[in-house]
Amino acid sequence: MTDIRKAEKKDILQIIDFQNKMAIETEGMHLNKKILAKGVEAVFDDPNKGLYIVAETESLVIASLMLTPEWSDWRAGTFLWIQSVYVDPGFRQKGIFRKMYEYVQDIVLESPEFLGLRLYVVMNNLLAQEVYTKTGMNGNHYKIYEWIK
Repeated sequence: MTDIRKAEKKDILQIIDFQNKMAIETEGMHLNKKILAKGVEAVFDDPNKGLYIVAETESLVIASLMLTPEWSDWRAGTFLWIQSVYVDPGFRQKGIFRKMYEYVQDIVLESPEFLGLRLYVVMNNLLAQEVYTKTGMNGNHYKIYEWIK
């Protein structure tokens, strides 16, 4: 059985490992592990930065994602962005992300502060796009652009 829960500090090393693997797998990037660790730890030190959610099977963390808030002045409420999704390859195609998504959806439904969920995906990650579409999300509304220093 897989349980979904808010991550705890004991999960930091696993989340760092997942984020490093995800960067390599999806973008061919090798992250600076010290900066990555600092970034993950910052979320636990300052809840305003976000929140990690993990999936756990038999005390083994098998997936994680991060939620970050975005204020919408148009709607006077907060969207939660789903970021940094990683499911251990041995547990993919088993509905783990769907369970995590439903858990996050419940957080939104139970809070009048939250308006909905958003995420972005690397354009050539077609498998992830298919998974997100199956949850009922769509990529029809916005195209994301970025500038990075």
